[in-house]
Amino acid sequence: MPKRYTAYTERQKKYVWRPKKKDPPPPPWAELPRDITANILYRLGAEEVLKSAIMVCTSWRSACKDPAMWRVIDMSKSNTNFEDLEDMCCYAVNLSQGELLDITIEDFGTDDLILHIAKRASKLRRLRIVSCYGVSNECLSKAVSQLVSLQDLQIYFSDLSIKLIRTVGRSCPLLKSFTYNNYPCPPTLSDNKAIAVAKNMQGLHQLSLFGNSVTNKGVQAILDGCPHLESLDLRRCFNVTLEGDLDGKCKQIKDLKRPTDPFHDYEFLNYVSPNDEDYYAFDGYPLDYFDMYDYDDDDLDFDDDYDDGFHSDLSVDW
Repeated sequence: MPKRYTAYTERQKKYVWRPKKKDPPPPPWAELPRDITANILYRLGAEEVLKSAIMVCTSWRSACKDPAMWRVIDMSKSNTNFEDLEDMCCYAVNLSQGELLDITIEDFGTDDLILHIAKRASKLRRLRIVSCYGVSNECLSKAVSQLVSLQDLQIYFSDLSIKLIRTVGRSCPLLKSFTYNNYPCPPTLSDNKAIAVAKNMQGLHQLSLFGNSVTNKGVQAILDGCPHLESLDLRRCFNVTLEGDLDGKCKQIKDLKRPTDPFHDYEFLNYVSPNDEDYYAFDGYPLDYFDMYDYDDDDLDFDDDYDDGFHSDLSVDW
């Protein structure tokens, strides 16, 4: 008798029981409270958050886009391409949704970036610009004129015009702290600019002029024009000799750093020459060489703001 074959559809189906796969447990950080997650992510730094953390998971992405995360933005000491840094910084400023209070940019700053910050961060209290040669005095003046809440302005390794100093003083009535440290670059803050600080920033409590070419004349004007000054940093300002009445006035400053005081705590110490005289003797130029050329377009009419007596006896009657 021929062997019978059962049609495929009639064959008995066999089922093999296998345990249902369980979903993997959520990562341990997923259950953390949102504020703790945000605190941890903040410690990574703005660049790392934008390049990596924001793409890890939904909860992290949500925390990274919280405006509270971006009240303080520090984009310094980076090896990333400058264009990428500028894009990331713009994005971070946008994420702050107007809540940005403090920002630091180093090396990659441009006019467009500064204007973008001014437009999107009207509550900004502290602006720190380091080695941003792509930022012009003109655009920085335009930017600070919109930052009426600014209390602390720090400029490193850039030249400042008298017009910019005036604009800062007149546009930022809450300004309490001003830092203009150019060391170890050639000194650029002359007595004319020091006088502009004295005239337009009378509410200052803290002033740092580390490594500039200001003389006793400029320091005298600052002391007379800034009656609330509590901290004054004149380290490496070797044109200043604190003697006589000037020394007496300086002693009234609570936190006074004299020209020859130690500067081991200077954050850009790696750039400083071990021989301080090298700082001023560029290629054999004399000490006052740079003062001869320390002017800009605004200096040409600068004296119109002052009477002749101001320059002769340094009295300030504003």
